[in-house]
Amino acid sequence: MDALSHSGAIMKVKLLHDPNNKRSRGPRPTTRIPIRPRRRIPPAKFAVKSDAQKQDHRYYHHQEIDFSDPNWKPKFQRDFENRFRLPHLTDIFPDAPTIPSTFCLKMRTPVTGDFADWYPSDEKWHGYINNSDRVLLKVIHYSSPTSAGAECIDPDCTWVEQWVHRAGPREEIYFKPEEVKAAIVTCGGLCPGLNDVIRQVVITLEIYGVKKIVGIPFGYRGFSDNELTEMPLSRKVVQNVHLSGGSLLGVSRGGPGISEIVDSMEERGINMLFVLGGNGTHAGANAIHNECRKRRLKVAVVGVPKTIDNDILLMDKTFGFDTAVEEAQRAINSAYIEAHSAYHGIGIVKLMGRSSGFIAMHASLASGQIDICLIPEVPFHLHGPHGVLRHLKYLIETKGSAVVCVAEGAGQNFVEQTNARDASGNTVLGDIGVHLQQEQS
Repeated sequence: MDALSHSGAIMKVKLLHDPNNKRSRGPRPTTRIPIRPRRRIPPAKFAVKSDAQKQDHRYYHHQEIDFSDPNWKPKFQRDFENRFRLPHLTDIFPDAPTIPSTFCLKMRTPVTGDFADWYPSDEKWHGYINNSDRVLLKVIHYSSPTSAGAECIDPDCTWVEQWVHRAGPREEIYFKPEEVKAAIVTCGGLCPGLNDVIRQVVITLEIYGVKKIVGIPFGYRGFSDNELTEMPLSRKVVQNVHLSGGSLLGVSRGGPGISEIVDSMEERGINMLFVLGGNGTHAGANAIHNECRKRRLKVAVVGVPKTIDNDILLMDKTFGFDTAVEEAQRAINSAYIEAHSAYHGIGIVKLMGRSSGFIAMHASLASGQIDICLIPEVPFHLHGPHGVLRHLKYLIETKGSAVVCVAEGAGQNFVEQTNARDASGNTVLGDIGVHLQQEQS
Protein backbone atom coordinates (compact mmCIF):
# COMPACT_ATOMS: atom_id res chain seq x y z
CA MET A 1 0.00 0.00 0.00
CA ASP A 2 1.16 3.55 -0.72
CA ALA A 3 0.74 4.60 2.89
CA LEU A 4 3.24 1.99 3.96
CA SER A 5 5.76 2.52 1.19
CA HIS A 6 6.06 6.21 1.90
CA SER A 7 7.51 5.68 5.36
CA GLY A 8 10.96 4.52 4.31
CA ALA A 9 11.43 2.19 7.28
CA ILE A 10 12.43 -1.43 6.64
CA MET A 11 11.19 -4.82 7.81
CA LYS A 12 13.71 -7.62 7.37
CA VAL A 13 13.09 -11.25 6.55
CA LYS A 14 16.14 -13.38 7.28
CA LEU A 15 16.64 -16.87 5.92
CA LEU A 16 18.76 -18.94 8.24
CA HIS A 17 20.64 -21.94 6.87
CA ASP A 18 21.62 -25.08 8.66
CA PRO A 19 25.19 -24.48 9.94
CA ASN A 20 25.96 -28.17 9.46
CA ASN A 21 25.31 -27.96 5.74
CA LYS A 22 28.51 -26.81 4.01
CA ARG A 23 26.64 -25.69 0.93
CA SER A 24 24.65 -23.22 3.00
CA ARG A 25 27.63 -21.31 4.36
CA GLY A 26 28.23 -17.79 3.16
CA PRO A 27 26.20 -14.58 3.10
CA ARG A 28 22.62 -14.98 4.25
CA PRO A 29 20.06 -13.43 1.89
CA THR A 30 17.81 -10.65 3.16
CA THR A 31 14.46 -9.65 1.70
CA ARG A 32 13.46 -6.04 2.40
CA ILE A 33 9.85 -4.99 2.45
CA PRO A 34 8.65 -1.45 3.31
CA ILE A 35 6.79 -0.99 6.57
CA ARG A 36 5.85 1.96 8.71
CA PRO A 37 8.03 3.62 11.40
CA ARG A 38 8.07 2.30 14.94
CA ARG A 39 5.60 3.80 17.32
CA ARG A 40 3.26 2.69 20.01
CA ILE A 41 0.36 3.85 22.13
CA PRO A 42 0.49 1.67 25.22
CA PRO A 43 -2.81 0.22 26.39
CA ALA A 44 -4.15 1.52 29.68
CA LYS A 45 -3.85 -1.05 32.44
CA PHE A 46 -6.72 -1.02 34.84
CA ALA A 47 -6.53 -4.20 36.91
CA VAL A 48 -4.50 -4.52 40.08
CA LYS A 49 -2.60 -7.27 41.83
CA SER A 50 -2.18 -8.33 45.41
CA ASP A 51 1.14 -8.47 47.26
CA ALA A 52 1.17 -12.24 46.93
CA GLN A 53 0.74 -12.06 43.17
CA LYS A 54 3.16 -9.29 42.17
CA GLN A 55 5.28 -11.66 40.13
CA ASP A 56 2.33 -13.22 38.33
CA HIS A 57 1.91 -11.79 34.82
CA ARG A 58 -1.83 -12.48 34.96
CA TYR A 59 -2.29 -9.58 37.38
CA TYR A 60 -2.04 -6.00 36.12
CA HIS A 61 -1.13 -3.22 38.49
CA HIS A 62 -2.89 0.09 38.79
CA GLN A 63 -3.00 0.78 42.50
CA GLU A 64 -2.80 -1.28 45.67
CA ILE A 65 -6.20 -2.33 47.02
CA ASP A 66 -6.97 -3.69 50.44
CA PHE A 67 -8.90 -6.84 49.52
CA SER A 68 -9.79 -7.37 53.19
CA ASP A 69 -12.03 -4.30 52.92
CA PRO A 70 -15.57 -5.58 52.24
CA ASN A 71 -16.22 -2.47 50.12
CA TRP A 72 -13.19 -2.82 47.83
CA LYS A 73 -15.32 -3.65 44.78
CA PRO A 74 -17.43 -0.45 44.75
CA LYS A 75 -14.29 1.57 45.54
CA PHE A 76 -12.51 0.01 42.56
CA GLN A 77 -15.50 0.69 40.32
CA ARG A 78 -15.65 4.34 41.39
CA ASP A 79 -11.94 4.71 40.74
CA PHE A 80 -12.36 3.07 37.34
CA GLU A 81 -15.23 5.41 36.41
CA ASN A 82 -13.25 8.47 37.52
CA ARG A 83 -10.25 7.48 35.41
CA PHE A 84 -12.41 6.97 32.33
CA ARG A 85 -14.56 10.04 32.86
CA LEU A 86 -14.69 12.18 29.74
CA PRO A 87 -13.95 15.91 30.13
CA HIS A 88 -16.86 18.04 29.00
CA LEU A 89 -17.51 21.65 28.07
CA THR A 90 -19.87 21.96 31.02
CA ASP A 91 -16.95 21.38 33.40
CA ILE A 92 -15.93 24.97 32.66
CA PHE A 93 -19.23 26.39 31.43
CA PRO A 94 -21.93 24.67 33.55
CA ASP A 95 -24.66 26.90 32.08
CA ALA A 96 -23.60 26.45 28.46
CA PRO A 97 -26.74 26.49 26.28
CA THR A 98 -27.57 23.54 24.06
CA ILE A 99 -29.34 23.25 20.73
CA PRO A 100 -31.02 20.23 19.11
CA SER A 101 -28.53 18.18 17.13
CA THR A 102 -28.17 19.02 13.46
CA PHE A 103 -26.97 15.47 12.70
CA CYS A 104 -29.39 12.87 11.43
CA LEU A 105 -28.78 9.82 9.26
CA LYS A 106 -32.30 10.06 7.83
CA MET A 107 -31.08 12.80 5.55
CA ARG A 108 -27.55 13.65 4.43
CA THR A 109 -28.00 17.42 4.48
CA PRO A 110 -27.89 19.60 7.62
CA VAL A 111 -31.12 19.81 9.59
CA THR A 112 -32.54 23.33 9.84
CA GLY A 113 -35.33 25.12 11.65
CA ASP A 114 -37.57 24.62 8.63
CA PHE A 115 -38.39 21.18 10.00
CA ALA A 116 -40.79 20.64 12.86
CA ASP A 117 -38.88 20.46 16.14
CA TRP A 118 -35.62 20.61 14.13
CA TYR A 119 -36.14 17.04 12.94
CA PRO A 120 -36.37 15.99 9.27
CA SER A 121 -39.84 14.46 9.76
CA ASP A 122 -42.82 14.64 12.05
CA GLU A 123 -41.37 11.80 14.12
CA LYS A 124 -38.20 12.18 16.11
CA TRP A 125 -35.22 10.17 15.00
CA HIS A 126 -34.26 7.52 17.54
CA GLY A 127 -30.65 7.21 16.44
CA TYR A 128 -29.03 9.29 19.16
CA ILE A 129 -26.98 8.01 22.08
CA ASN A 130 -28.09 8.79 25.62
CA ASN A 131 -25.37 10.29 27.81
CA SER A 132 -26.04 7.60 30.41
CA ASP A 133 -25.43 4.71 27.97
CA ARG A 134 -22.51 2.50 28.92
CA VAL A 135 -20.67 -0.44 27.37
CA LEU A 136 -19.39 -3.40 29.39
CA LEU A 137 -15.62 -3.55 28.93
CA LYS A 138 -15.03 -7.16 29.99
CA VAL A 139 -17.53 -9.81 28.91
CA ILE A 140 -15.79 -12.96 30.19
CA HIS A 141 -16.22 -14.00 33.82
CA TYR A 142 -13.03 -15.90 34.63
CA SER A 143 -13.58 -18.40 37.40
CA SER A 144 -9.89 -18.90 38.11
CA PRO A 145 -6.60 -17.03 37.61
CA THR A 146 -5.33 -20.13 35.82
CA SER A 147 -7.99 -19.92 33.09
CA ALA A 148 -6.58 -19.20 29.64
CA GLY A 149 -6.18 -15.47 29.13
CA ALA A 150 -7.41 -14.62 32.62
CA GLU A 151 -6.93 -11.00 33.71
CA CYS A 152 -7.90 -10.80 37.36
CA ILE A 153 -8.24 -7.91 39.75
CA ASP A 154 -7.80 -9.99 42.90
CA PRO A 155 -6.36 -13.48 43.62
CA ASP A 156 -9.87 -15.00 43.56
CA CYS A 157 -10.68 -13.57 40.14
CA THR A 158 -13.76 -11.80 41.50
CA TRP A 159 -16.18 -10.57 38.84
CA VAL A 160 -16.27 -6.76 38.76
CA GLU A 161 -18.34 -4.93 36.17
CA GLN A 162 -16.39 -2.22 34.37
CA TRP A 163 -18.46 0.19 32.29
CA VAL A 164 -17.25 2.76 29.77
CA HIS A 165 -19.02 5.50 27.80
CA ARG A 166 -20.88 4.59 24.62
CA ALA A 167 -19.80 6.56 21.57
CA GLY A 168 -22.16 8.11 19.05
CA PRO A 169 -24.18 11.25 18.18
CA ARG A 170 -26.00 13.04 21.00
CA GLU A 171 -29.45 14.59 20.76
CA GLU A 172 -28.19 17.97 21.95
CA ILE A 173 -25.02 19.80 20.94
CA TYR A 174 -23.13 22.76 22.39
CA PHE A 175 -21.79 24.42 19.24
CA LYS A 176 -23.85 26.16 16.57
CA PRO A 177 -22.52 24.79 13.26
CA GLU A 178 -22.42 28.24 11.64
CA GLU A 179 -20.14 29.47 14.45
CA VAL A 180 -17.68 26.57 14.27
CA LYS A 181 -14.26 26.72 12.67
CA ALA A 182 -12.88 23.19 12.78
CA ALA A 183 -9.23 22.32 12.20
CA ILE A 184 -7.63 18.94 11.50
CA VAL A 185 -3.95 18.19 12.16
CA THR A 186 -1.93 14.99 11.55
CA CYS A 187 1.27 14.50 13.55
CA GLY A 188 4.05 11.94 14.00
CA GLY A 189 4.70 9.27 11.40
CA LEU A 190 2.57 8.02 8.55
CA CYS A 191 -0.07 5.36 9.05
CA PRO A 192 -2.37 3.62 6.57
CA GLY A 193 -5.81 5.20 6.66
CA LEU A 194 -4.86 8.77 7.60
CA ASN A 195 -6.56 10.21 4.53
CA ASP A 196 -9.65 8.07 5.19
CA VAL A 197 -9.97 9.61 8.66
CA ILE A 198 -9.47 13.15 7.33
CA ARG A 199 -12.14 12.51 4.69
CA GLN A 200 -14.70 11.16 7.14
CA VAL A 201 -14.16 13.97 9.66
CA VAL A 202 -14.74 16.57 6.94
CA ILE A 203 -17.85 14.82 5.56
CA THR A 204 -19.36 14.35 9.04
CA LEU A 205 -18.72 17.99 9.96
CA GLU A 206 -20.52 19.06 6.79
CA ILE A 207 -23.49 16.83 7.68
CA TYR A 208 -23.68 18.74 10.98
CA GLY A 209 -23.70 21.95 8.95
CA VAL A 210 -20.15 23.19 9.62
CA LYS A 211 -18.90 25.35 6.75
CA LYS A 212 -15.47 26.44 7.95
CA ILE A 213 -13.11 23.46 7.98
CA VAL A 214 -9.34 23.78 7.56
CA GLY A 215 -6.31 21.51 7.66
CA ILE A 216 -3.17 22.49 9.56
CA PRO A 217 -0.16 21.53 7.40
CA PHE A 218 2.71 19.41 8.72
CA GLY A 219 1.57 18.72 12.25
CA TYR A 220 1.79 21.14 15.15
CA ARG A 221 4.51 22.96 13.21
CA GLY A 222 1.76 24.44 11.03
CA PHE A 223 0.52 26.55 13.95
CA SER A 224 3.76 28.55 14.18
CA ASP A 225 5.47 28.49 10.78
CA ASN A 226 4.40 31.58 8.86
CA GLU A 227 5.33 29.92 5.58
CA LEU A 228 2.71 27.22 6.14
CA THR A 229 -0.86 28.32 5.46
CA GLU A 230 -3.96 26.44 6.53
CA MET A 231 -5.70 24.38 3.85
CA PRO A 232 -9.46 24.90 3.28
CA LEU A 233 -11.24 21.53 3.35
CA SER A 234 -14.58 20.45 1.99
CA ARG A 235 -16.25 17.33 0.63
CA LYS A 236 -15.08 18.32 -2.85
CA VAL A 237 -11.46 18.57 -1.69
CA VAL A 238 -11.38 15.23 0.17
CA GLN A 239 -13.75 13.22 -2.04
CA ASN A 240 -11.06 10.92 -3.48
CA VAL A 241 -8.22 11.52 -1.04
CA HIS A 242 -8.69 8.07 0.53
CA LEU A 243 -7.41 6.53 -2.70
CA SER A 244 -3.93 7.92 -2.00
CA GLY A 245 -1.42 7.01 0.70
CA GLY A 246 0.29 9.30 3.17
CA SER A 247 -1.44 12.36 4.60
CA LEU A 248 -3.14 15.10 2.61
CA LEU A 249 -1.98 17.57 5.26
CA GLY A 250 1.56 16.28 5.74
CA VAL A 251 3.11 15.18 9.04
CA SER A 252 5.97 16.22 11.31
CA ARG A 253 7.26 15.54 14.80
CA GLY A 254 7.60 18.11 17.57
CA GLY A 255 6.49 21.69 17.13
CA PRO A 256 6.01 24.97 19.02
CA GLY A 257 5.09 25.39 22.67
CA ILE A 258 1.54 24.85 23.90
CA SER A 259 0.92 28.54 24.60
CA GLU A 260 2.00 29.41 21.07
CA ILE A 261 -0.35 26.80 19.61
CA VAL A 262 -3.33 28.06 21.63
CA ASP A 263 -2.45 31.66 20.75
CA SER A 264 -2.53 30.67 17.08
CA MET A 265 -5.89 28.92 17.54
CA GLU A 266 -7.36 32.04 19.14
CA GLU A 267 -6.00 34.24 16.37
CA ARG A 268 -7.44 31.96 13.67
CA GLY A 269 -10.77 31.56 15.46
CA ILE A 270 -10.46 27.77 15.74
CA ASN A 271 -12.87 26.38 18.32
CA MET A 272 -12.80 22.69 17.33
CA LEU A 273 -9.53 20.78 16.86
CA PHE A 274 -9.21 17.20 15.60
CA VAL A 275 -5.77 15.72 16.38
CA LEU A 276 -4.60 12.54 14.62
CA GLY A 277 -1.47 11.05 16.17
CA GLY A 278 0.22 8.79 18.67
CA ASN A 279 1.61 9.06 22.20
CA GLY A 280 3.42 12.37 21.92
CA THR A 281 0.71 13.90 19.75
CA HIS A 282 -2.01 13.08 22.27
CA ALA A 283 0.11 14.34 25.13
CA GLY A 284 0.20 17.61 23.20
CA ALA A 285 -3.54 17.48 22.58
CA ASN A 286 -4.17 17.00 26.30
CA ALA A 287 -1.90 19.95 27.08
CA ILE A 288 -3.78 22.08 24.52
CA HIS A 289 -7.06 21.06 26.17
CA ASN A 290 -5.76 22.03 29.61
CA GLU A 291 -4.47 25.37 28.34
CA CYS A 292 -7.86 26.11 26.78
CA ARG A 293 -9.55 25.25 30.08
CA LYS A 294 -7.10 27.53 31.89
CA ARG A 295 -7.98 30.39 29.54
CA ARG A 296 -11.70 29.51 29.73
CA LEU A 297 -11.93 29.12 25.97
CA LYS A 298 -14.93 27.36 24.46
CA VAL A 299 -12.83 24.92 22.44
CA ALA A 300 -13.33 21.20 21.82
CA VAL A 301 -10.20 19.06 21.35
CA VAL A 302 -10.81 15.61 19.82
CA GLY A 303 -8.04 12.98 19.74
CA VAL A 304 -7.99 10.20 17.15
CA PRO A 305 -5.44 7.47 18.10
CA LYS A 306 -3.12 6.61 15.20
CA THR A 307 -1.41 3.23 15.50
CA ILE A 308 -1.16 0.13 13.35
CA ASP A 309 -0.37 -1.87 16.50
CA ASN A 310 -4.05 -2.21 17.54
CA ASP A 311 -3.07 -1.81 21.19
CA ILE A 312 -5.57 0.82 22.37
CA LEU A 313 -7.89 -0.09 25.23
CA LEU A 314 -11.61 0.40 24.48
CA MET A 315 -11.07 0.18 20.71
CA ASP A 316 -11.92 -3.00 18.79
CA LYS A 317 -9.53 -2.12 15.96
CA THR A 318 -7.32 0.86 15.16
CA PHE A 319 -7.08 2.20 11.62
CA GLY A 320 -4.08 0.90 9.68
CA PHE A 321 -4.00 -2.45 11.48
CA ASP A 322 -5.63 -4.45 8.67
CA THR A 323 -3.23 -2.98 6.11
CA ALA A 324 -0.24 -3.87 8.29
CA VAL A 325 -1.41 -7.47 8.62
CA GLU A 326 -2.02 -7.68 4.87
CA GLU A 327 1.43 -6.30 4.02
CA ALA A 328 3.05 -8.73 6.46
CA GLN A 329 1.71 -11.62 4.37
CA ARG A 330 4.21 -10.84 1.61
CA ALA A 331 7.12 -11.01 4.05
CA ILE A 332 5.88 -14.27 5.56
CA ASN A 333 5.33 -15.84 2.16
CA SER A 334 8.86 -14.86 1.06
CA ALA A 335 10.35 -16.38 4.19
CA TYR A 336 8.29 -19.55 3.73
CA ILE A 337 9.40 -20.05 0.13
CA GLU A 338 13.07 -19.50 0.89
CA ALA A 339 13.06 -21.61 4.04
CA HIS A 340 11.37 -24.55 2.34
CA SER A 341 13.67 -24.26 -0.66
CA ALA A 342 16.82 -24.52 1.49
CA TYR A 343 18.23 -27.57 3.20
CA HIS A 344 17.14 -27.29 6.86
CA GLY A 345 16.18 -23.68 6.25
CA ILE A 346 14.72 -21.51 9.02
CA GLY A 347 12.97 -18.25 8.09
CA ILE A 348 12.58 -15.53 10.72
CA VAL A 349 10.09 -12.69 10.15
CA LYS A 350 10.21 -9.81 12.63
CA LEU A 351 7.11 -7.60 12.59
CA MET A 352 6.25 -4.24 14.10
CA GLY A 353 4.09 -3.77 17.19
CA ARG A 354 6.31 -2.37 19.96
CA SER A 355 5.10 -4.13 23.13
CA SER A 356 2.04 -5.74 21.58
CA GLY A 357 1.80 -8.79 19.38
CA PHE A 358 -1.45 -8.23 17.50
CA ILE A 359 0.16 -7.79 14.09
CA ALA A 360 2.41 -10.83 14.51
CA MET A 361 -0.43 -13.01 15.83
CA HIS A 362 -3.01 -12.03 13.19
CA ALA A 363 -0.47 -12.21 10.36
CA SER A 364 0.61 -15.68 11.50
CA LEU A 365 -2.95 -16.95 11.71
CA ALA A 366 -3.87 -15.45 8.36
CA SER A 367 -0.85 -16.88 6.53
CA GLY A 368 -1.06 -20.50 7.65
CA GLN A 369 2.70 -20.72 7.00
CA ILE A 370 4.08 -19.96 10.47
CA ASP A 371 5.37 -22.73 12.74
CA ILE A 372 6.24 -20.56 15.76
CA CYS A 373 4.76 -17.16 16.69
CA LEU A 374 6.43 -15.21 19.51
CA ILE A 375 4.66 -12.20 21.04
CA PRO A 376 5.40 -9.97 24.08
CA GLU A 377 2.18 -10.95 25.86
CA VAL A 378 3.27 -14.59 26.21
CA PRO A 379 6.62 -15.27 27.95
CA PHE A 380 8.79 -17.98 26.44
CA HIS A 381 12.13 -19.76 26.93
CA LEU A 382 14.80 -20.15 24.30
CA HIS A 383 16.61 -23.08 25.91
CA GLY A 384 15.48 -26.11 27.85
CA PRO A 385 13.04 -28.94 27.13
CA HIS A 386 10.20 -26.50 26.39
CA GLY A 387 12.32 -23.86 24.72
CA VAL A 388 11.95 -22.38 21.25
CA LEU A 389 15.28 -23.82 20.07
CA ARG A 390 14.30 -27.35 21.10
CA HIS A 391 11.07 -27.05 19.14
CA LEU A 392 12.95 -25.65 16.12
CA LYS A 393 15.21 -28.70 16.21
CA TYR A 394 12.13 -30.94 16.28
CA LEU A 395 10.60 -29.10 13.30
CA ILE A 396 13.81 -29.43 11.28
CA GLU A 397 13.97 -33.15 12.05
CA THR A 398 10.33 -33.77 11.16
CA LYS A 399 9.51 -31.16 8.49
CA GLY A 400 12.92 -30.24 7.16
CA SER A 401 12.35 -26.48 7.57
CA ALA A 402 10.54 -23.94 9.74
CA VAL A 403 9.28 -20.35 9.73
CA VAL A 404 9.20 -18.15 12.84
CA CYS A 405 7.21 -14.92 13.22
CA VAL A 406 8.33 -12.72 16.11
CA ALA A 407 6.94 -9.40 17.28
CA GLU A 408 9.65 -6.77 17.76
CA GLY A 409 8.84 -6.41 21.46
CA ALA A 410 8.99 -10.13 22.25
CA GLY A 411 11.86 -11.69 24.20
CA GLN A 412 13.38 -8.40 25.33
CA ASN A 413 14.69 -10.17 28.43
CA PHE A 414 17.09 -12.06 26.15
CA VAL A 415 18.64 -9.03 24.45
CA GLU A 416 20.83 -6.22 25.69
CA GLN A 417 18.86 -3.28 27.05
CA THR A 418 19.78 0.35 26.29
CA ASN A 419 18.51 3.72 27.40
CA ALA A 420 18.30 4.97 23.82
CA ARG A 421 15.04 6.50 22.61
CA ASP A 422 13.68 7.15 19.14
CA ALA A 423 12.37 10.44 17.74
CA SER A 424 8.97 9.85 19.35
CA GLY A 425 10.44 9.23 22.80
CA ASN A 426 9.92 5.45 22.78
CA THR A 427 12.61 3.17 24.16
CA VAL A 428 14.63 1.57 21.36
CA LEU A 429 14.03 -2.17 21.53
CA GLY A 430 16.73 -4.80 21.25
CA ASP A 431 16.78 -6.77 17.99
CA ILE A 432 15.17 -10.08 18.94
CA GLY A 433 15.35 -11.22 15.30
CA VAL A 434 19.14 -11.03 15.16
CA HIS A 435 19.35 -12.69 18.59
CA LEU A 436 17.24 -15.64 17.43
CA GLN A 437 19.40 -15.93 14.32
CA GLN A 438 22.58 -16.06 16.39
CA GLU A 439 21.15 -18.47 18.94
CA GLN A 440 20.00 -21.04 16.41
CA SER A 441 23.28 -20.79 14.53
